[in-house]
This record gives sequence, C-alpha cells and structure tokens, in this order.
Amino acid sequence: MNTEKDFSPLTPNIVRALNDKLYEKRKVAALEIEKLVREFVAQNNSAQIRHVIQILATEFALSQHPHSRKGGLIGLAACSIALGKDSELYLKGLIDPVLTCFNDSDSRLRYYACEALYNIVKVARGAVLPHFNVLFDGLSKLAADPDPNVKSGSELLDRLLKDIVTESNKFDLVAFVPLLRERIYSNNQYARQFIISWIHVLESVPDINLLDYLPEFLDGLFHILGDSSKEIRRMCEVVLGEFLKEIKKNPSSVKFAEMANILVIHSYDLIQLTSMTWMREFIQLAGRVVLPYSSGILTAVLPCLSYDDRKKSTKEAASACNHSLMKLVTPEDDEDDEESQTKSSPPSDGTPSKKEGDLNGKISTRSLICSVLCSSDRSAVTLDLDGIVQVLDRHLHDSSTGMMTRIAVLKWLYHLYIKTPRKMFKHTDSLFPMLLKTLSDESDEVILKDLEVLAEIASSPAGQTDVSGSCDNSDSKTELHIPGGVRDGQPVTDLSPSTPSMSSYFYKFMINLLKRFSLERKLLEMRGAFIIRQLCLLLHAENIFHSMADILLKEEDLKFASTMVQTLNTILLTSAELFQLRNQLKDLRTQESCALFCCLYRSWCHNPVATVSLCFLTQNYRHAYDLIQKFGDLEVTVDFLMEVDKLVQLIESPIFTYLRLQLLDVEHNPYLIKALYGLLMLLPQSQAFKLLSHRLSFLVLSKQEDPKAPVKDKRLAQPHIDYSELLQHFDRVQSKHLEVRHQRAGRSEHPDRKL
Repeated sequence: MNTEKDFSPLTPNIVRALNDKLYEKRKVAALEIEKLVREFVAQNNSAQIRHVIQILATEFALSQHPHSRKGGLIGLAACSIALGKDSELYLKGLIDPVLTCFNDSDSRLRYYACEALYNIVKVARGAVLPHFNVLFDGLSKLAADPDPNVKSGSELLDRLLKDIVTESNKFDLVAFVPLLRERIYSNNQYARQFIISWIHVLESVPDINLLDYLPEFLDGLFHILGDSSKEIRRMCEVVLGEFLKEIKKNPSSVKFAEMANILVIHSYDLIQLTSMTWMREFIQLAGRVVLPYSSGILTAVLPCLSYDDRKKSTKEAASACNHSLMKLVTPEDDEDDEESQTKSSPPSDGTPSKKEGDLNGKISTRSLICSVLCSSDRSAVTLDLDGIVQVLDRHLHDSSTGMMTRIAVLKWLYHLYIKTPRKMFKHTDSLFPMLLKTLSDESDEVILKDLEVLAEIASSPAGQTDVSGSCDNSDSKTELHIPGGVRDGQPVTDLSPSTPSMSSYFYKFMINLLKRFSLERKLLEMRGAFIIRQLCLLLHAENIFHSMADILLKEEDLKFASTMVQTLNTILLTSAELFQLRNQLKDLRTQESCALFCCLYRSWCHNPVATVSLCFLTQNYRHAYDLIQKFGDLEVTVDFLMEVDKLVQLIESPIFTYLRLQLLDVEHNPYLIKALYGLLMLLPQSQAFKLLSHRLSFLVLSKQEDPKAPVKDKRLAQPHIDYSELLQHFDRVQSKHLEVRHQRAGRSEHPDRKL
C-alpha cells in the first residue's frame, strides 16, 4: 500500500499500524481509530465519520494486501464500537466490506471478518435487522466453512444474531422467506443444520408467525429430513413436530391445499412416517379441502398398507389416512356441478345455518376447521374421481402390489360405487376386466372384496340406466332376462317374476365368470364353489342360478357345461347359503318355482346324474325314475359311476332327510322307491351299493301291500310343467354329448386326419 497517499483524517501512524503484519500493532491502530471517531461523534461530524468508514472499507478491507484487509476489518469494528447506538446510521458501510471478506481464501482473514462483524452486530443490536438477509446469507456460507476456527467464530455470531431476532418485534419475515426458500435446498450438512436451527428459532418467537409461510419451505424441510446424518434428521423432526402442533392449534389459518402435494411427493422410505403423520392430520383437520389431491395421496398411502411389523407405525398412519380420506367421499360427489352449487348456496331467508351458529359460540378446533373450510369452500372442492380410479386401477394391475393394498383398493372401489354410482359407472368398462382377473387372486379375502365390488356393479340402479357399457356377449341386456319363446323347437318358460332386475353388467358378469371358469379349470376346481356361494350371499341366489343355467344352455363346450353343472348342483345340494333356494325348489306349488325348476333342468341335462338329483330335490320322483330308465342308453363311464356314488352319499346326508322319511309312505311314493332301485342297479358292487342296498332292504321288509295294487303317487304331475317336453330335451342334450364324444374318439384314433 502507498503510505504516502493522503488517508486523512487517519494519521500516517494509524495507516502504518493498520498495514502491519502484527496483530498487536493493528489493535493499537484500532484504538486510535475508536478515539478519533468518538471525537467526530461528539462534534456531530457525520461527514468525517462516513469518510473514515469509506477509507477503511475501500483502501483497507477491500485491499489486495492481506495485512491491509485485516487492518481494515479491525478498524471497521473499532468505528462501530465508537459509534455505539449511532452505528445504525452507518451500518451498510460497516457491514458490506466485512461480508465481502467472508469469501476470502485466507481462513485467518475469514475468522477476523467474523470477529469484526460480531463487534458491529453486538453494538447495533436490533438496528441490524434491516440487513438481516445479507447477514444470514453470509453466515449460511460460513456454517459450512472447513476451518474449525472460522466455524467457531461464525457460531458465536450466529448465536448473537438469534438472540437479537428473538428479543425484537421488527423482524421482516416477508423479506426473509424467499432467501430461506432458496438456501434450504443446500446439500451441505452444516448448511442444513444452520438453516434448521434458524427455522426452529423463528418458529419459537411468538411475534413471528412462520406457519403462514410454511408452504414456501415445507418441501425443503422434507428434503433435509432425508439427510444421512442422524443428528440433522432429529433436528428436522423436532422442527416439523413443532409445526404440526401449531397446525393442530390453529387449523383455520393453515394453507392445507398448498401443502398436500408436498406431502405426497415426499412419501418415500426415509421420511415416510413423518409425511404419513402429517397427511393424516391434514385430512382430519382440512376435510374436503384435500379431495382434489386424493389421487396423489392414495398413490403415497396405498403401498404402505402392505408393510410388515418392521414399519408398523408407518402402516398405521397410512391406514388412518386411507380411512379418513375415504370418509370424505359422500353422495354429494355424485351430483353434477350445477346441482352441487345449488345445494351449497346459502338459505334465502337469511336464517343462519347450524354451522354459522356454531361459529358464533365456543366450538372445538375440529368443529372450527370443518365449519370454516368445509362450508365455505365445499362448492369449490371437487372429487378427483378420474385420478382416483386411475390410481386404483394401476395398483390392481401391478403384480407386486401387496395383499392388504389390493384389499384397500377394492374397498375404495366398493365405496365409490356406493357413494358415487352414476359417475363410477363411466369407468366400469375399463375396470371390469381387471376385476374379473382378480377373481384368480391367491387370497380369499381379496376375492371376497372383489366379489363385493362386482356384486355392487351388477345390482346398482345406476347400471340399469347405463347405456355406454358394452358387453362381450351380444345377448347382454339392460336387465337380466332369460329369453322366452322357442328353444330347440319347444316353448321355453320365461324368467320368474320374483327375480330381481339387474344391470347390464350382471349378465355380462355371469357370462365372463363362466368364461373364466372355462379357461381356468384350476380356478373352478379350487375357488369355484367359494365364489358362487359368496355371490349367492351378495346377490339373489335364484338370480345367480337362473342366469348361469341359461348361459350354460348355450355353451358350446359340452364337457365344460357338464363339469359346471356338476359344480352348481353340488353347491345347490350342500351349501348353507342355498337353503332358501332349496326350500323354494322342494315344493313346486307356484308358477315361479316351476319356472325356476324348468330353467335349471334344461342346463342340468348336460349332466344326467345332476339332473336326477335335481328331480330328487324337487320331489319329481316319477320323472327321476323315467330319467334313470334312459341311463341304459347312455355311455356309462367310470366318471358317471363315481357321480352316482356321490349321489348315493348325498341321499344319506341331512339335505335329503325328507326323502328318506318319505320312504315310510310306500303307498304314495312308489316312483321314489323305483328310482332308488334304479340307482342301485346302476352301481357296481361298491360301498355305495351296499349302503343303498342296506337302506332299501329295510324298506322291502316293511312292505306288506299287494304288488298288484294300483300305483298311487301323490306327485304324478305338476300343472305348470310339461314333463314329456323335458324328457325330449334331455334326449336331445345327451345326443349332442354322445356325438361330441364320438368325434373326440375319432380324432384320437386318427390323429393325423384333418377335419
């Protein structure tokens, strides 16, 4: 530095000392500067004060010479000490050159800059707050300084500045938030620690309402929550916990909508529990305000529901989120926008509503948030139904989705079909194939929930007016209706009037369910009975059997038709869920029950033994005897004999108790006895043969009537049933089966022959 240059009012001795490499000499110069500035203060000579500060800044603190810069820093600190409270008038000139030295490559100089700024801030106290942003910016850089002495100095300055902010009520939060939003994304651990500590301090100051600006930096907080340092994560968790407490205390001032998506974005492993906890509180406090973000929330929540006990807390929080969000969907969401606005408009008579009355009195926090947010914004809040369905459908398609997540997805679909059936039916065509595929799930609980959804689709009144859905089968109709008219040249009894009307999707469901059973025989074998029994509970059992019988009657795969009839017959005869339907068929006294019997009979003809068992169930013993007479013309296979064996076992079961008791009335049940003897003659010398023979032997021993006496069967005929036509139908069906078997046999004998 040129010592010959005029630095007045600084004396040459002061200038030489400020440039000296020894700290002691620079300190002496600083004392001289302090003395000089005090004189100027006493004289009220502000011009000279500014001139001294300018010289110290430009000629020393910003000099190219390191010792000069150190002298400038200690000189500026001395000026501040001399000015005392008057330093407020000169703070920009004092602070700016010191902050510039924060970027110096010399760690010693950065330390002296910290020391100088500490003295300046200590003297000015609250007067430095207008310059807070530049101070904070400088300190955030030093927080990550590699030199321990510099870090130590910056921490002292940081604590001093925090004390000043805490005791002052003039902090400019509006000006600070943009800087906070920028700095919070730093990847440096020390910088993150510095920022978190400041947020914690500002949040604890009563006069500073940081909660209003939380959406500005909440995203950054969650970024910091994912830091690898346990200490930083702990600090961030504490800060977020304090904010959550404030949210619960003052929910009416919280900007829930602006923060909902932030929580969704940050629902990954490291911070999942915190985000789920916040999301749970948001849903419970904000109510319908979060509905527009429901698809994003579900994207974050649903996978967590399948967590194991290692993440039990996260799973429980996610479950609470899911449950609370589901409750927000109401039938009002099924209304058109115009209808919703009409209903949400205030009363025209000026009478305050119940919610408005609550606001005038003392109400709880939860009531307040429901009143303020839900009532005022309800008309503006719309359910993101398309987004929700897209998320649910994606999780069903994903093979890696956990069982509990799949169950939750199906519960959501069921809930939406209950609450918003009109709007949901627009999505049914896209959902329907996946719902059918889910019937092959490994979990019984998943299948049960899936059946509940399909049953709701099939029975919902909204589906009866839905014309957009297209069925895979051209026979689908707006309601279930077994076609009347002529079939195979013979009149067909129409559907029973007692059968409930169903949507077009009921018939579509039945067609596709049977198609799935046909393609996946293992599904039919392992889960077929379970699925059909549950459907009988969820829907009208008569409807299920009536529709399946009608569809099977037109089935081209006769082998599958026979297997399916055998399955349905076993369910009909053995399942507790079919008790009412069995009673309806037991006494064919009404036209409706006779129509149902005829409908089932036509399809049951695909399986002769099942047809006989249906006749036993309906007490059509003479017709059963007539059918057994025809068994001699059928191809008797091992499978056929096994079915007869099972029928004998069923006759000994509680289902046919009434049939066994009727054997006591020999006079009025001769065809029952003949039919049972017919079965006995069909059986080889097996266990079933011995069982039935033993039963009939007691009957023969007790019979003491004239064998030439006329037959008296109390069920010779039913006025609503043409049994001759039914026998003809049985013959036609069995002829088709025989023809198919011969064709298969021909193909097996001549494998190279082209048909």
